This record gives sequence, structure tokens and C-alpha cells, in this order.
Amino acid sequence: MRASLAGWMFAAPALVVLGVFFGLPVLAALLLSLTDFDLYALADPDHLCFVAFDNYLELLRTPMFWKALGNTAYFVVVGVPLSIAASLGAALLLHSPLVRLRAFFRTALFAPVVTTLVAVAVIWRYLFHTSYGLVNWALGHVGIAPVDWLGDPRWAMPTIMLFAVWKNFGYNMVIFLAGLQAIPQDLYEAARIDGASRWQQFVHITLPQLGPVLLVVGVITISGYFQLFAEPYVMTRGDPLQSTVSVLYYMFEEGFKWWNLGRASAVAFLLFLIILAVTTVLLRFGRRKALV
Repeated sequence: MRASLAGWMFAAPALVVLGVFFGLPVLAALLLSLTDFDLYALADPDHLCFVAFDNYLELLRTPMFWKALGNTAYFVVVGVPLSIAASLGAALLLHSPLVRLRAFFRTALFAPVVTTLVAVAVIWRYLFHTSYGLVNWALGHVGIAPVDWLGDPRWAMPTIMLFAVWKNFGYNMVIFLAGLQAIPQDLYEAARIDGASRWQQFVHITLPQLGPVLLVVGVITISGYFQLFAEPYVMTRGDPLQSTVSVLYYMFEEGFKWWNLGRASAVAFLLFLIILAVTTVLLRFGRRKALV
């Protein structure tokens, strides 16, 4: 009993901080999503009305919300596998004993993660500029016409996706490196004695041993990619033709451009439910594979 009480006493400061700075704001946002809180209610609380789930139902009838959700789903479905593949590939290269200066390359590849996202996004916007961007300049030297990377609806989201993969793959790379270092080398030695190729070792040893790590990386990456906001905000402002409007960007516009704070809160909780559903399915699938 005393040990339990001592544990709660030590945890109390952290629980108080979490309750004040996380629990209360989330509860307030949930209550806000059940009202028609807007600019008029901000000026005069008498204009505030309880509307129950009308904000949620209205969002489900709004074409722009579904377009933003489709853009976000496209970003997640294509971007998450690319990010995981890039992270795993970099981790495999850096784990190889044949690579020299591994500490330098680990630091260099991890550097994009700790750089300021907005500053790097501005640089990438100039790199992909139609007229004087470095990418089109390089393509021009091999006979390819300039591409309007951020002004063409076909290329805007893939360009943002490429930037997001480059910006974030270093974080997962470190996790994969830790997982690779935990795999017993005896398994690879036995496989080589049996005549297994490098590809067979990767498929039958590396991937199964990295199963729990892949699950964790997948959940983290999916949760992060569903919260796409800063990249389109800095690089395209949701254009062209609203092809890069994400759910969070739509929430930002509803809340801070049109001051429909009740609807914006409803968007946030709908996104939370979507992320919860996707990650729950992924975790159950991972547990079922582990049992098999």
C-alpha cells in the first residue's frame, strides 16, 4: 500500500501537467465541437448555441472535407510505404560493415529530421520552382522540358510527398538500425552455410525479425502522415485547385480563416477517429501475424 501511494506521489506532478495542458484542452475542444462557436460567439458568448452533432453531420455532407480526406489518404497510402522503404534501405546500408564513416553518414542522414520544417520547405519550394529551380535546371540539361512541380495538380502532391519522405525518413532509420543490431548474427551465418542468397536472408531472416519494429514504425509514420499540414501550408497553400488541401489544413482554414471554431474542432475529432481506426486495424493485424 505504501509503495503504491509513493508511486502515485511521484507520478502526481506529471499527471497534473498532463491533465492541465492536455486533458483539459482536449475536453474543451470536444465540448466546442458540439457548439456553433464562431466569431460572433467569440465577441458575445450569448450567441453560443449547443448544436450536438450537427457539426459532424454537416462535415460529412461537405464536399471539401471529403476532398481534403482524399488528398490526405493519397498522401498516406503512397507516402508511408515510400518513407518506410527509404528508412529501411538507409538502415541496411549503414548497418553493413563494408560502409566506412558510418557515424558521419548516420548523422548526415538524420540531419533533416532536426532541421526546421518551415525553413527547409521554403528551400524546397525554390528548388522546384518552374523558372529558376535547380530541379528543372538539371532536367533541362538532359532534354526534359520544365515541369510545374507545385503549380500542376498532377505533380503538387507527389512533390510534397517527396519532401516529406526526405524530411522524416531519418527518424525511422535510427529505429531500424536498432532493430537490425538486435538480430542475432548466428542466423545469418547458418543461412550462408545453407547457401542462402542475400535476398533470401533479407526475406526470411531480416524482415521476420524486424516484424515488431516494422509495426511500431508503421503506426508512428501513419499517425504522423495523417497530420499533414506544414508542408502544403508553406509550399502551396492548398493549391493548385485544392489538390494539396489536407484534413489539418482544412481544419486550420475553418478555425483561423473563417473562425468556425466549432466545425474546426469537429474536424479534429473526426481525424482522431480515423487515425484511431487505422492504427487499431494495423495493430490487430500485427498481433495476428505475430501469433501465426
